[in-house]
Amino acid sequence: MNTEKFTDRDWEELAAALSEEKGGQSELLEKFLSEDGQNTGELWKKLRDMNDDREINVDKAWDKVYTRLNESGTMTRKAPARILFIRSRFMKIAAAALILLSLGIVSVYVGTQNRMIVVATADDQKNLEVALPDGSTVILNRNTELSYRANFGKSARNVSLSGEAFFEVAPNAEKPFTVDAGRASVKVVGTSFNVITNNPDSAVEVYVETGKVLLSGINGTSNIMLDPGYIGIMDTELTGKTLNDNPNYMSWKTGVLIYNGQILDVVFRDLKRIYNMNIVADDPEISSLPWVSPPIDNQSQETIIKLICGSFTLSYSKDGNVYHLAKK
Repeated sequence: MNTEKFTDRDWEELAAALSEEKGGQSELLEKFLSEDGQNTGELWKKLRDMNDDREINVDKAWDKVYTRLNESGTMTRKAPARILFIRSRFMKIAAAALILLSLGIVSVYVGTQNRMIVVATADDQKNLEVALPDGSTVILNRNTELSYRANFGKSARNVSLSGEAFFEVAPNAEKPFTVDAGRASVKVVGTSFNVITNNPDSAVEVYVETGKVLLSGINGTSNIMLDPGYIGIMDTELTGKTLNDNPNYMSWKTGVLIYNGQILDVVFRDLKRIYNMNIVADDPEISSLPWVSPPIDNQSQETIIKLICGSFTLSYSKDGNVYHLAKK
């Protein structure tokens, strides 16, 4: 069911109808029930009938759920991301848990607290900021997935990452912040750092901006302590650290690129990563041309490709989403 077709007012009306505070079978309710593949209406009725001695205020329960979603950032309209708990499914699980909690069934509430919240970006989305309950923030690059438990921060601060993200971690010496990065883990107390898990060679890469970061292999036998300015690499066959000398390392987050003699092959790779631009040089010699450029600061793709062509007397054509460069 496509939940985005329902407005906030629709959801309020549906909640009132399902809790029988509004009589009759409205056209909106009929539409909802006909498309509801998760039997929300039936579950809601069962919840109402579970205890005749106590009144169950379903609307109040849903209001609590909605408030929690807003506070966690899950329901934000500003974030262009997929939230892998669609509204009807979350209403079914979370409202049920809140109601059952009011009846004294604690185990269901505990199960709900252990559910996973997953936020993911697509190929055309970047710089999505996720605010975690402990005050930490995570900025996601394209094609990135961040997951954490609903009770994050209560007993531990653990997240899982696939893709690339920049973390600003709120200090808490008693509860270290841990990132499960697949082939490695990252552990900090309070710092800012960048993590990449989707390198072509599968190595996990961490760049530290402030503070200190402990990068550990998945088997726990390899550990690297990283200071600010250092990049750590962790893989089964490649482990080490080096001082970052790439001024464009964090450009995916800032959108700013600066070139002072780097060859166009490097530029093309950066533009793919930062601006999702696909550039192909029809003549291999073009890729080896060194480029000294003015700062690229979040310009459009057309402006960037014209800037490159103007610097070397090149022409370009576009086939789908691929730019082809050729000598004039």
